[in-house]
Amino acid sequence: MALKKRIVVVGLGSIGRRHARLLAQRGDLEVEWCESEPAALAHAEAELGRASHVHASFTAMIETRPELVVIATPHGLHAAQAIAALQAGAHVLCEKPMADTLAAASEMLRVERTAGRILTFGFQLHFNPGLRRLRQLVCGGELGTVVHVHCRVGSYITLVNSRSRYQEHTEGALLMDYTHQPDLLQWILGEPPVAVFATGGRGGTPELSSTPNFINVNCDYAQPLIGTIHLNYLQMPERHEYEIVGDRGWAMFDLNTGRLRRGQRVDQREWTEEFSLERDPVYTAEHEAFLEAVAGRREPESPARTAIVSMQIIEAALASWRSGRRVLLPSVQV
Repeated sequence: MALKKRIVVVGLGSIGRRHARLLAQRGDLEVEWCESEPAALAHAEAELGRASHVHASFTAMIETRPELVVIATPHGLHAAQAIAALQAGAHVLCEKPMADTLAAASEMLRVERTAGRILTFGFQLHFNPGLRRLRQLVCGGELGTVVHVHCRVGSYITLVNSRSRYQEHTEGALLMDYTHQPDLLQWILGEPPVAVFATGGRGGTPELSSTPNFINVNCDYAQPLIGTIHLNYLQMPERHEYEIVGDRGWAMFDLNTGRLRRGQRVDQREWTEEFSLERDPVYTAEHEAFLEAVAGRREPESPARTAIVSMQIIEAALASWRSGRRVLLPSVQV
């Protein structure tokens, strides 16, 4: 009988525990954990039981040469840990965002290109059935020529649930927490923007906050098309919505209800579609895509070469917010 592949989940916060639980349910992997904080480890053991092996040190774990690594640690650790894992010969699934700076993300891209290993990122919303349907409507031309894509997330609950409260003292944490939205613009439209203009600030008097705690990001393209992203740490209950406008029709998806509304310009017809709200199948599909890419049976879903666009948009948005000026993305700087 063939030996199971070793996969190590690094970081046992809520997302790390979900990865560990779902990977263990597959039955075809030897799932190990890496966690340096005793409290986090105790929480994981209380929720999931004991792993076959637990590593208290990332450095020592990498020296054991695992075949597969899932990184679910804080943003600032992503680059160094992913690079070390790649250089040790592991294939890596790293949670979003890529890193905490564009420079660090660029180094990850460089290492990915030379390591000969898979490096993909945890943009699991690519596997959400409602968002996949929204993308299908765009790619299939059912909405006609798309002129506007809008992403909206308002989520005070993110601050309430944050254990570290890092958002209070990290400028731009709002954009880093919601890297999904810049990534989804590219994933839905199939191309990156050429420039970004952002406005926002720190407003209101909530108990928990960040700088900025609301921001609008406008993305320009090399054709008559705009992408807009609105994020805030103020709304509760949470809002999480996507809207696409084309010259033949429009579609709006509410991720919190699973409801997709569609309208058609010619006959003014409007109808709805309903999608599952279950989160586990989205992560399970992400794991399957990662393992299929490792086996060479498909391309990685979110490799560094596409994931880095989200980091370019974030860095440009923060530069624009600070300066009040439109900022070109690095790929189109002249």
